[in-house]
Amino acid sequence: MPTPKVDRNKCIGCGACVSLCPDVFELGPDGKSRVKNQKGKCDLQSVVDTCPVGAISLK
Repeated sequence: MPTPKVDRNKCIGCGACVSLCPDVFELGPDGKSRVKNQKGKCDLQSVVDTCPVGAISLK
């Protein structure tokens, strides 16, 4: 199973990942995305493809 990763240097805090996959992603206090649950259920590839700045990747 792929593991999601957020490059916080690239993240602009648009929230697209949170909208698509709230079980896995959340916006932190700094307004940038972070992984809150690596085992959450969602289409991670869709999140990777939707991120406007390419900040989400899968390992």
